Amino acid sequence: MAKGRVTVVDIAKAAGVSKSTVSLVLQGSPLVNEGTRAKVTATMRDLGYVYNRGAASLRQANGRSKIIGIVVNDLTNSFFAELAVGVDMVVQSAGFVQFLSNTGESIDRQREVIASMREHGISGLIVSPARATEAADLKPLVAAGIPVVVAVRNVPGTKVSSIVSDNRAGTYAAVEHLASLGHRRVAFLGGFPDTAVFDERLDGYREALSAAGLESPPELVISSAPSRAGGVDAIGRALSIPDRPTAAVCFNDAVAFGVCDGLRARRMEPGRDFAVVGFDDVIEAKTAVPALTTISVDPQGMGRRAAQLLLKQINAGKADAESIVNSVRLVIRESCGAKQKQSERKLA
Repeated sequence: MAKGRVTVVDIAKAAGVSKSTVSLVLQGSPLVNEGTRAKVTATMRDLGYVYNRGAASLRQANGRSKIIGIVVNDLTNSFFAELAVGVDMVVQSAGFVQFLSNTGESIDRQREVIASMREHGISGLIVSPARATEAADLKPLVAAGIPVVVAVRNVPGTKVSSIVSDNRAGTYAAVEHLASLGHRRVAFLGGFPDTAVFDERLDGYREALSAAGLESPPELVISSAPSRAGGVDAIGRALSIPDRPTAAVCFNDAVAFGVCDGLRARRMEPGRDFAVVGFDDVIEAKTAVPALTTISVDPQGMGRRAAQLLLKQINAGKADAESIVNSVRLVIRESCGAKQKQSERKLA
């Protein structure tokens, strides 16, 4: 056979079947018996045939593909990698593929990648919005009838589905635990103050301090990039305060890891000289040294639920908005200095 792109006709001739039979096999039709299906599949493999699903999707009546877009604001944070894995578990088993893109907190980049995904005829979109995202940025998707699920960060005024964590309950539990260990100067470190997640986690922190009869001085709230480098910077500023804190609730695990780095750089040991609590419970939290006490939100589980919510809307043919608030739990390990290790307490 001459070299070049293998066609359906080539497969039909080599397998000794009709072109329509090959097409039915490609579509997964139950009308083809297993013996014929196996022969056609083996022939495709031998000839190196690759089914162009993109071209096939253009023939669908609604112009949509079997593609789901997922757009995240910071793929360097392992939380979002785990979220994407959770999404993929669900959409792949449902016959969809996932297009993943990182915006790096750029609203312009977010607009570009969403526009590109729409050009490919995505069936739905899961997005963890970049900073400064407004309802108007998602309005064209809603108007086009494309189901959207906003994950992790809410966007006020949008008429789309959302799945977020119980941020207030998480930081409340973290502060409550640190107070029970005797800490009276507890800092809140990391995060961008112009996001809803920051506000919610800060509210929980302040509410817990008040409930414990502790003060909440503004100098103990230190914002920074929600990254490992941001954590190093935040703990450096916290330790320069004259009446410095003895513990910190961190915006996320990435910040917490950076805080631990910054402590060691000053010859201080996390969990012994300074208590550290993160937020997310990424995979590395359990294996870190010391193991990180954190608020678990189950990133992969959140991804699975976001995908299930999106597929529900796609299959229903309508995008009725639903809101889900994921429960969280405090996972006590070594970085907070507690004697009890590897225990968990479910939050109401």
